[in-house]
Amino acid sequence: MLIHPKEYTFCSGAADNLKVWKCPDGVFLRNISGHNAIVNAIAVNRDNVLVSGADNGTLHFWDWKSGWCFQDFKVTPQPGSLDSECGIYAMTFDMTGSRLITCEADKSIKVWKEDEDATPETHPLNWKPTKKPVRRF
Repeated sequence: MLIHPKEYTFCSGAADNLKVWKCPDGVFLRNISGHNAIVNAIAVNRDNVLVSGADNGTLHFWDWKSGWCFQDFKVTPQPGSLDSECGIYAMTFDMTGSRLITCEADKSIKVWKEDEDATPETHPLNWKPTKKPVRRF
């Protein structure tokens, strides 16, 4: 579970999806679906990047507002470890929000940093927002 650093909301991880709730009453806002594994750890930074880590060693990077997964990959276990030991148990962003720190099942701690040379040309986002029908009450 995590609390958003700027909004008055929080997120919980589950076996099938992530759930976003509004404080203080705990009103359910939305599901973030697509991480098809048991989610052990989640983290969010001030730029609204939500990261989820699971038992199978996958990291999914989500846009907090839209719930769109813009990147996902599987971590590799340390040499000498089994493939089943690549699960992610805990994670957090550092104070700058640009580096992600993960604690994994193979007893390793990894620090991930963003690609400073990434541009929209080198890393295109193939995303088209879905239009939801507007319901009038």
